[in-house]
Amino acid sequence: MGVITTTEEYKSSVSPARLFKALVSDSHILIPKLVPQSVKSIDFIKGDGGVGSIKQTTFPEGSHLKLLKHKIDELDASKFHCKYTLIEGDILGDVLEKVVYEVNFEPSGTGCVCKTSSHYHTKPGVEIKEEEIKTGKDTASPTDMYKLVEEYLIANPDVCA
Repeated sequence: MGVITTTEEYKSSVSPARLFKALVSDSHILIPKLVPQSVKSIDFIKGDGGVGSIKQTTFPEGSHLKLLKHKIDELDASKFHCKYTLIEGDILGDVLEKVVYEVNFEPSGTGCVCKTSSHYHTKPGVEIKEEEIKTGKDTASPTDMYKLVEEYLIANPDVCA
């Protein structure tokens, strides 16, 4: 099994506390509301959002994806840190065993820097090139979601305050 790691950074004018709450703690509420055409629902099928919880994202009918399941591995709201693993879903296909994500929201001035690392674990005997991972991320980058949520939070200062 091989591992390919990619990293992304996104600078935001929103505080790390608000962005962490919107993108991690309350994502199951906020994301389907912001992009109902892309995400039908996000539900906890195990746990209540803490470490060990499993969150299922269901996509609308007609989408090229049906569902994703993520397990929360680490969660530290005081440090604005979350680590979670994609354990099931259409994206994994015949190539990936799992994808482990680490997300940190670091204070920067009055806003923050969102740092995301994605660790793609291939199935035994399967090789994948980093370029293939990057091509897939170009169509569904976390940065796009960060921007969308940031704009919403700026327009709605009471949300996740």
